[in-house]
Amino acid sequence: MKEDNSRILTSLLDRIEAAADDHDPVAVRDLLAHIDSNSIMPVILVVTILLVSPLSGIPGVPSFSAVLVILLAAQAISGRSSLWLPAFMLRQSLKSSRLKEIVGWLRHPCAFFDRHTQPRLVWLSSGVMRLPALACCLVIPLGWPLLEVLPLVSTIGASTIALLVLGLFTRDGIFVIAGYSMIAITLSLGLYFLI
Repeated sequence: MKEDNSRILTSLLDRIEAAADDHDPVAVRDLLAHIDSNSIMPVILVVTILLVSPLSGIPGVPSFSAVLVILLAAQAISGRSSLWLPAFMLRQSLKSSRLKEIVGWLRHPCAFFDRHTQPRLVWLSSGVMRLPALACCLVIPLGWPLLEVLPLVSTIGASTIALLVLGLFTRDGIFVIAGYSMIAITLSLGLYFLI
């Protein structure tokens, strides 16, 4: 997907809304038909920005999203350029009205991030430096199914992954650093409350 960096997230929301206009309910397969399913990064971005919304409070959504992100991150690490998902995941769906409500909720924060995204510290988002970020995207969702009763956990994790992937996708190392910072803060707070 070749997008102007000034509208990366807004464009993804537009595509999600188009899927909601065309289908009810909207299946994962329908969403993929409206975004570039030949590129893994936009799909991970879609999953994580949706999970930052109140959608994370719906039972089963964090667990499903965790499996989805883990599958996608593993494929990105392995070097696949196009994604593969099992048929049962492609069939999962959400009501069109609910999806449009979520898109509306996400419009302002996504527009904010779009305004502040540009190629910076490109070395952090290219070559071998992509691998640590993708590895974090693989590891972070592992705990979501166990902690699903605490929606904030998956929301924080999804926010972190969204920052990392946005940085990789737009070649903006500042967002990659922000993602790593979120990981450090979360781990520090977790250790503080455990000790």
